[in-house]
Amino acid sequence: MRDNDHRGGETPLDAVVRERGIDAPDAAGERGPPGDEAPAGDAAGSGPRVARVPSDHDHDTFSVEGIDTDRREGLVEAVLRDVDGVSAASATRRNGTVGVHHDPSVSREALREVLAECGLVVAPGDEAFEARRAAQFASARVAVAVLFGLMVATPYIAVLYPTRVEWLFYDPVTVQYLQSILDSSMTTHFFVNLGALSGLAFLVACAPAIRRAVAAARDGRFTNEAAFVGGVAALYGYSTLVAFAGVEGAVHYDLVAYAVVVATLWTEFGVTDAATDPASSDDAAAEAPADVDADEPVAMTDGGR
Repeated sequence: MRDNDHRGGETPLDAVVRERGIDAPDAAGERGPPGDEAPAGDAAGSGPRVARVPSDHDHDTFSVEGIDTDRREGLVEAVLRDVDGVSAASATRRNGTVGVHHDPSVSREALREVLAECGLVVAPGDEAFEARRAAQFASARVAVAVLFGLMVATPYIAVLYPTRVEWLFYDPVTVQYLQSILDSSMTTHFFVNLGALSGLAFLVACAPAIRRAVAAARDGRFTNEAAFVGGVAALYGYSTLVAFAGVEGAVHYDLVAYAVVVATLWTEFGVTDAATDPASSDDAAAEAPADVDADEPVAMTDGGR
């Protein structure tokens, strides 16, 4: 099936290809077989290919808007490979990224001008990098929250919950055995591990919320995040006193871990945009440049396949 350009007529990209005498992809817009090496300036077969990249060449990634068909993807790659000093180029319309390997003598600004000449909207490099890094950190925080949460929940489910809710278990011998473990010297090591896991999960996964809560406290403002951070910190402190200072009560590192998991997942997949991670959202909004389009795509990969 042919990937026609929905804009109709000759686009700036088509004009650049025509002026430079570059061969366009074939009419079917099909890719070459994986592993085939495509010569420079040939856009036919813009799928996976082997390209010889000198070791001293630099690699730049651009976040762009305007690559919406396989044909345009191949044309952009062909135009970039036609630039003197470029050894390899890869465009990915799925996430709007373009990766270029080039000689150090070719500046990033020169490559940006080539892309702009093709009619593509190129996002500022710093913005794309910061957004990509923030998205990676957000994914890492989700992984830490879920993994550490499971590591805290497992011993609670296996050891502590049976002793707290005895009527759910039909074997009183098992419950008595578990209680004897909690009454022994092993309890200290048991709660040290749980406290360390839940504390690290809180500090790492909720780091942005903690920073914003501290900033709000300095400004004398009360926010939902400040209430959440204060509540979790208080619960963690209480559990630590019960576990190691002989204070009467129950150790609730499990509730700390559950709160961290729920808050992290809600931030990542709920109503809050987790792709940005400012220490103070108000300051970040005030410093945002007025000419940046919030709908511009961000680079999520290095542009390669």
